[in-house]
Amino acid sequence: MHALDILGDPVRRRILELLAEGERSAGEIGEDVQREFGISQPAVSQHLRVLRESGFATVRPEGARRLYAIAPEPIENAAAWFDPFRRFWQPHLDALGTELARGRRARRLAAEQDTAGDTDTTEPQED
Repeated sequence: MHALDILGDPVRRRILELLAEGERSAGEIGEDVQREFGISQPAVSQHLRVLRESGFATVRPEGARRLYAIAPEPIENAAAWFDPFRRFWQPHLDALGTELARGRRARRLAAEQDTAGDTDTTEPQED
């Protein structure tokens, strides 16, 4: 199965997002995914199996629990597959970053001017 087939499913993407935060038990994953997607525990188990068999997730036993973790290599391979296409969106992301920085700078300068106006130490003139 191609990485995009794995990543194309919203449930599997969500499971990978959860695993990106750190190792989780199958039960913890199941609770979150069942609540968010309204699917059954066996359906969650099926998605975990797909992630495990495709190499996107690893599992290790800890007593009665099964702890899942993200496997970085398939994610890195998928990211590498996107590299030739980055030229289509990277300039737009760079421009967005520039605009966000300009906005932060403008807000900072405006706040500094407001603060300078509030702390005017000149004494009022008497008539």
